[in-house]
Amino acid sequence: MAQEEQGREALPATELEIESADRQTVRRLTEQLMTALEGFVKAGVTTPGRASWLHIHHIPVRRLLGQVVRKLLELHSHTPIAVPPELTRSAVDEGLITTRAGNAREYVYYTISWSGLAYILGAPTRRDPLQEPHPLKLATAAARQTSSRLTEPGNEKAEVVALTWSSRHADTLLPVLAELRRLGQSTMLLDLATDPAQQILPSGMPVHRGPTTLLQLDGGIPYLISDRADSVNQYLVTAGHPVCLGRLERLAATLVQMSAGCTQPSWLATVAIESWLTNLLTSAKAQVLMVADDIGPLGALAVHVAERLSVATTNVQHGAWTADAISRPALHARIQIVTGDRDAVLARSWVRHPAAEIHVLGQPRFDTLKAIDRGRQRRYLLQLLQSAGHARVDHVIVLACQPAMPQRINRHIALLVDGLRKAQERWGLVLAPHPAQEPALLQNLIRPAQVPVVLADAQVGARGCLGGADALASVSSTCGVEAMLLGLPVLEIITGDEPTLGLADHGAAFACRTSDDINAALNTITRSRHETPVRVKDAVCRWRGTTARDIADLILRIVDSERPDAS
Repeated sequence: MAQEEQGREALPATELEIESADRQTVRRLTEQLMTALEGFVKAGVTTPGRASWLHIHHIPVRRLLGQVVRKLLELHSHTPIAVPPELTRSAVDEGLITTRAGNAREYVYYTISWSGLAYILGAPTRRDPLQEPHPLKLATAAARQTSSRLTEPGNEKAEVVALTWSSRHADTLLPVLAELRRLGQSTMLLDLATDPAQQILPSGMPVHRGPTTLLQLDGGIPYLISDRADSVNQYLVTAGHPVCLGRLERLAATLVQMSAGCTQPSWLATVAIESWLTNLLTSAKAQVLMVADDIGPLGALAVHVAERLSVATTNVQHGAWTADAISRPALHARIQIVTGDRDAVLARSWVRHPAAEIHVLGQPRFDTLKAIDRGRQRRYLLQLLQSAGHARVDHVIVLACQPAMPQRINRHIALLVDGLRKAQERWGLVLAPHPAQEPALLQNLIRPAQVPVVLADAQVGARGCLGGADALASVSSTCGVEAMLLGLPVLEIITGDEPTLGLADHGAAFACRTSDDINAALNTITRSRHETPVRVKDAVCRWRGTTARDIADLILRIVDSERPDAS
């Protein structure tokens, strides 16, 4: 946005990642803005099944408002917008919503442009945001390879239906489904992943591919937002600036028109999937719906559909929670199955279902930890280092990477390398990609260093090699929990105000804020045997190797109680 449309110098969207912005301030102001928007929209438009558009799309809208807040906080650094909004106008070549760089392959990182910010601050505009061209978005082509096991269900009956759209969710739900089928329970697994890399591969269990083409539909409903955006001048002062709520509502509705596949379906896609899910759960005569995320768009929608049909809703926690790391602390399913004792405390404050039940049963995908071949994983790590010319290492540490911005990952690597360089013995560093991360980015971050640094295969990842390491480093990866359960020392990297799993707070990891902290932790590890008390492990994850069976037993009891002939 600028006073003149020609000769304008735009600020790169990547600069929205304000390193100096206080995360708690951003979180507090985003919450205020979201609350104000919800009050302004009130009931708003709903799906045919009466699901509010803002309820289903709360997460992507909230993320956009977080970007609005960050933009407002840095207005002082952008000279063109320092003039009053009424004296400015949107740039001809800039959309009100655009994209920013990101490192999670199935997500589109939408943000507000400077023209968009001028718009919500009341600047004159010659175009309706709902009518402008969509910004570049994620390609959501369905998987090109098919199999007889990957089909849309016909008239199949299943009392337990599980829904997944992410490989991480699938890893959590598949062990439970396998146990249910072993016990003779009828089940159905639906895969709605639109990224081929996230889709479930055939592995002895029937997998039904959902109608992913529906999730690629763009479009809103003509009457989604009324014309009151400019006629109702209701403002909220945020970060010292008056934001027009009517225009903010229209901007949020613009976001909901654009489909980014399973992670952020458009309004048209949402309505289509609601109808499909309703028909499927009804024809299957489902008694229980299982998901591994009940707050994102698809999870919230699926739970809403199931509740309307009187199908018991179950959410199995798939990732670690911390009090300030969840973008929307609101759990919707009736049955909440959580990992550890500390998660139960959070779940009690987050649940929204009036009859919610909370069960601490652990993490199903961790059941296999007892069976891993640590010797084989050790050989893999050493061969990886040797093939890169690093044969002489005393110890190996794995960094479980997360799909964060490149500059953040680079900072984590640099901190580790500096700490390893200071250590008394020679350590080798293995970077392990996250499943949703492009490995090429990590490869590009590797620089010549005084310590050996190599990249693990993306198909192996941290989960496939951490058992062979002498230690694991993590910022917020659940691999830190797995390492703790295996008795490996964990270095929790704490930089700035980035969220972590809080393992160090429970005595389950070394808190590493500086390279000296890392050096001290490594030297402690090489001098003495590391042990984590059982009570500490239970607080983080209740692990007995029987979680899938325990959850299956709970599901069977629910099925029995939900059957029409149950007394």
